[in-house]
Amino acid sequence: MKIGIFGGSFNPPHMGHINSLNTVLKKAGLDKIHVMPAVQNPLKLPVEGPTPEQRLEMVKKSLESYSQHFVADDQEIKRGGLSYTIDTIMNFRKKTAAEDLYLIMGVDNFESLNEWKDYKKILSETNLIVTTRPGFDLPADQDELPAFIKDLVADFDFNFIELTTGRNIQFLTLKDVETSSSEIRKKLRLGKPVDQFLPLGVERFIKDNNLYRPMGDRIGDFKKFTGFCANHLFEKKAIQVRAFDLTHITAPSEYTLIASGTSTRHAASLAENLILAVKEEYNVHPQSLEGVDEGRWVVIDYGSLIVHLFYDFVRQEYSLEKLWNEGKDMNLKDPFTSKALS
Repeated sequence: MKIGIFGGSFNPPHMGHINSLNTVLKKAGLDKIHVMPAVQNPLKLPVEGPTPEQRLEMVKKSLESYSQHFVADDQEIKRGGLSYTIDTIMNFRKKTAAEDLYLIMGVDNFESLNEWKDYKKILSETNLIVTTRPGFDLPADQDELPAFIKDLVADFDFNFIELTTGRNIQFLTLKDVETSSSEIRKKLRLGKPVDQFLPLGVERFIKDNNLYRPMGDRIGDFKKFTGFCANHLFEKKAIQVRAFDLTHITAPSEYTLIASGTSTRHAASLAENLILAVKEEYNVHPQSLEGVDEGRWVVIDYGSLIVHLFYDFVRQEYSLEKLWNEGKDMNLKDPFTSKALS
């Protein structure tokens, strides 16, 4: 049997996932696909949301009306800890030959596969099925492949690569569903309709368990929260820290906070330290997090507060403050500079 492995956070599982499963099953000729929620992606910081067990239950609900060839697999959740794909692959290899095992991933993940634990071993123990993702193109020839894979290519023929490891990579084009789990989470917290994006069973489970509720009941006063985040950024030597009160205008959030780092590494470090400080003080993770890997423009979404952290050169390029000309500048002062002067 040809066995597929389709992992992810599934926070929540949506119609884009279902579309991927159905298309891959047919085009790649697989017999069964194991849909596997991770406990925690080791390459991502955690975001606010349901427990691993609840995400597994949502995966089960999402597959109820679809093919019997899909299996909700709980092995990574049972194993606990950080979810390393190579451990899952080697577990499958106890019963499945490498030539019959297929790891399914989006092209966005394929481009950073070299950051995964034992990625070369992954490329010898399983085949890959790489699918399109909104905003990403599949490589058209060998020159467009990620640098780390080029030396392993034995033959490249249109959408199929033979590897020197004995395995292969197949590229598949999907009819992409223009949504993402992070966008759906935001819609749910804002009370916007999501029925076109979610299987019915998943939508019911979310409502029955009060998942993705607004963060206001845990954070409380978002003006005070904005000040807390700003002071933390001042303490960590962020530059040009500014905040805007947007409560009197139409905007995606009630408050926004913007600051710069002196480098991409500094901007990413500011984000990571802020997330840790908020978790310690308020016991919440952000609703979503974007850009921390590159550190050029990091967006941390806490619902009624959105934090933008830039590498300062990039901030000057975007001039983001102009978006909030009608907002009220909160005129932040660095409390640590004031203490030093006094």
